Amino acid sequence: MDTSTPRTDTTALRARWHATVTAAGASGDPAPYADRLLAAWAEPQRRYHTTAHLADVLARIDVLAPHAADPAAVELAAWFHDAVYRPDRSENEERSAAMAERALPELGVDADRTAEVARLVRLTVTHDPAPGDTDGEVLCDADLAVLAGAPEAYAAYAAAVRAEYGFVPDDAFRTGRAAVLRQLLALPRLFRTPYGTAHWEAPARANLAAELAALA
Repeated sequence: MDTSTPRTDTTALRARWHATVTAAGASGDPAPYADRLLAAWAEPQRRYHTTAHLADVLARIDVLAPHAADPAAVELAAWFHDAVYRPDRSENEERSAAMAERALPELGVDADRTAEVARLVRLTVTHDPAPGDTDGEVLCDADLAVLAGAPEAYAAYAAAVRAEYGFVPDDAFRTGRAAVLRQLLALPRLFRTPYGTAHWEAPARANLAAELAALA
């Protein structure tokens, strides 16, 4: 199966970034920040956490946006949530949140929205928003919606994740991946928004169970 890095249209992403930071109240020039973020999302160690993943999350946020209290903050959090990604490190989300905390004030985004963006990025460690955290529910559901793809799309996702962990021996990867799948399947709900619950919960659980069975 092809596990080469997926590519997406950065022109569209740049336009999206400009619109998002404008909606968030930014007063600085957004172009240099788009350059830095898109370069980060295109780093060579990435196979799943790429600009294609970013574009997919943003598209899902469009679907879920009516559920969010602050859609602009959710979109900014999507841009930053995997901006730092090293598959052999455990502090990616914290470093990504810190990047947002540096960049957004430079752009002129106010302190409250900057804090909300950083909070949302850190929430992607657990994907477990508190009841009533509608911004967190939208971001987490948009990030996890890949689990609900058609079987071929899900297989491509799983292969890309394996490629990112190519430095891990097969036996160790199977053990670790199976543990992750069991943890996900044990959750009472994978998705928290009404749309996610209705459209993504059942196919995601079917995909997770099928991958777990294949690993065994």
